[in-house]
Parts: sequence; structure tokens; C-alpha cells
Amino acid sequence: MGRVRKMKLKKTAKAGQEQGEELACLSRTQKKNAALSLQDLGVRLVKLSDEQLDQIGLTEDVLKAVKAAKIIKKHCPRNRQMQYIGSLMRMYDPSSVREFLETLDQGKHRQAGKTKRNEDT
Repeated sequence: MGRVRKMKLKKTAKAGQEQGEELACLSRTQKKNAALSLQDLGVRLVKLSDEQLDQIGLTEDVLKAVKAAKIIKKHCPRNRQMQYIGSLMRMYDPSSVREFLETLDQGKHRQAGKTKRNEDT
């Protein structure tokens, strides 16, 4: 059999992509790590109170999923719900949620430092 030559095909821009712009190729591991980080973000959301959830400004479907996860007590259904929350979070920008959780953590650390200083005196 003869050799097969590869033809250099001109790549055309897809919808929403400019000519010459390359697609960001993520490895499977990077995609899984991103999905797991969003799922962990969902776990942290479930631990928050309803008032704190309202302060974040989540979309209605994510808020419903988080409130439903709070009700679920069994292990496997709860894990499925966390995966669902992670998939919903992929559709939206989670930066506002991360910022809120970071400020909440910083407030807890400050409060813990104050109580420790009060105990020492």
C-alpha cells in the first residue's frame, strides 16, 4: 500500500470564535478537577443558612438544588444531588460564590482570633 498524505486543511472559525483564535484544550484530568471543585463548592453552599444563601444571589435553579440537598439525608442520593449542583454551577460564573465564601471564612478566622486573645488575657 502507498503512503497516505495528510492534507493541511484551513481551520474555519466556529460560531462565537474569531478567526485565528484557538480553542483552549483541557485534559480530561483538568476537566475532572474543575468539576470536582465546583462540586465541593456546592457542598459548602449546602452548609450555609438560608439567609446566607439569599445574600449570595444564586440563580433560582441552583438555589432550589441547594435547598433540596439540605433535605436529603441518605448518602447516595445526596452525592447525586451534589453532582447535579456541580453541573448547574458549570453554567454560571462561580466567582461571586467563591468571593462570598472567602469573606465568610475570613470573618470566622477573625472571630476565632478575637476569642483566643480574650481567653489569653
